Amino acid sequence: MTHACAAGVDVGRDFFDVGLAPSGQVFRTANGPGGVLALVERLKRAGVSKVVLESIGGYAARLVRALAEAGFEVGVIDPKRIRALRIAEGKRAKTDRLDAKLIARFALIMQDAARPVPDAKAFEIRALSTRRRQLVEMAAMEKVRLKQTLDEAVADSCRQMIAILSEERARVEGRLQAELLATAERAGHAKLLQTIPGVGPAVSMTLLADLPELGRLDRKAIASLAGLAPHPNQSGTRTAQARIAGGRPCVRAALYMAAVSAARTDKGFKAEYQAMRQAGKPAKVALVAIARKIVVAANSMLKSNQPWIKAS
Repeated sequence: MTHACAAGVDVGRDFFDVGLAPSGQVFRTANGPGGVLALVERLKRAGVSKVVLESIGGYAARLVRALAEAGFEVGVIDPKRIRALRIAEGKRAKTDRLDAKLIARFALIMQDAARPVPDAKAFEIRALSTRRRQLVEMAAMEKVRLKQTLDEAVADSCRQMIAILSEERARVEGRLQAELLATAERAGHAKLLQTIPGVGPAVSMTLLADLPELGRLDRKAIASLAGLAPHPNQSGTRTAQARIAGGRPCVRAALYMAAVSAARTDKGFKAEYQAMRQAGKPAKVALVAIARKIVVAANSMLKSNQPWIKAS
């Protein structure tokens, strides 16, 4: 198959509006198991090879998995990029059908619209990782409420809820770790990642679960996906400070904490951190740079299947 025919999907809670390019054809299916199967079969008959959706939450999760398993090239794109194409075309009207056609044109035009999609097991692992973070956040909120309450009955309720959430977190973490180490490949990757200074079991678990593309992209793409790529801001004689943006917040947070640890050890990135600080870089900027070095190194290590070696 070629990219002569591409599809764009406008995702809703109840329906999928699907546009085809370059034909401009549009149709609608239900957002449910039956609708997903019908949509996949219709795209196959239409000769579609690439399908693009907007990244708007969990309503498209079932469809993304089904498309990947069926062999389509799948792209989950920031809605801002789709909106930018509408502005570039000079159009103002917005409906679900028009959005589907617009996304399909985006899929046909943009060569980077599709990226490798993780397999079904990777989707399951990432869902477990998301659930773990949710439990951690809920427990943190209950702890804040416990500190603020003046009533013993409410305090006792908070303690019970914290205990329940902690127990469930431990269960989910155990399941997540078991899934991550279930295959020799993932277990080997975990060991390789933990050779990087600052990367322990928790950080390696986050990288494997929430950044399954690690080892399959180039260094710039993986840094951008982790939310650690600096974006320049220049116009004429004005040059503003480059800033990081986008990416996956959970991965960026884990790598930042790894950088804090790695910047304190001679075997890690202490020398690099001190050099940046002496050059006038703020502490956070230096730590973000180290976090970027860590994810780039991790990506290269998984590609080559070699442990981390400190550059001389």
